[in-house]
Amino acid sequence: MLRNELLSKEQVGTRLRQARHNQKQTLKQLSEKTGLALSTISKAELGQVTLSYEKFVVLARALNIEVGSLFAVPDQETAQPLPTTEVGISSHKSTATPGYATRNYEYGLLFGELSGKHMNPILAVIDSRDASEFDDYIRHAGQEFVIVLSGSIAIQFETGETLFLEAHESAYFDSGIGHIYLSTSEDDAKVVAVCTSGLPPGIV
Repeated sequence: MLRNELLSKEQVGTRLRQARHNQKQTLKQLSEKTGLALSTISKAELGQVTLSYEKFVVLARALNIEVGSLFAVPDQETAQPLPTTEVGISSHKSTATPGYATRNYEYGLLFGELSGKHMNPILAVIDSRDASEFDDYIRHAGQEFVIVLSGSIAIQFETGETLFLEAHESAYFDSGIGHIYLSTSEDDAKVVAVCTSGLPPGIV
């Protein structure tokens, strides 16, 4: 498990619903914008289902919010501008971002409170061990880097290719290609994944 406290489905759902209300969007409008079923969004807001990362990205884009704001610690739910030094080097010490558990992964978005990012760094624990545990491959715009901190994983792509990674090994790929992470070690694997949005900074 992640060392950080886990956010409940209800907590994340409440933030999602509040973001929708702030944008004065109905469930029907948000469904049409995102292509997600109205019932799925409604159940997510009520804390009845969990959503995968790529669905949160789509929702955040439609709501004009940072995806990390849905997972930020309570006193940092409002996105903060990325601090920059005089020489143009950005730096920040992330707080312990709460994690979020789905049936496949447990993950936390690092630096979730910062706005204007080009990428989303994610600390994740991989629970799944078989492709049958997924309803579909995960796809989202942009590129993805992953490094295994402990354990070992297989990354299966919809193209039929599979990458096997041990601790301290890494991969870089197009996130638009359907992919899933599977743990191949006895204990759940822990990874850091960094995802770009494929969009201008500040959109996701």
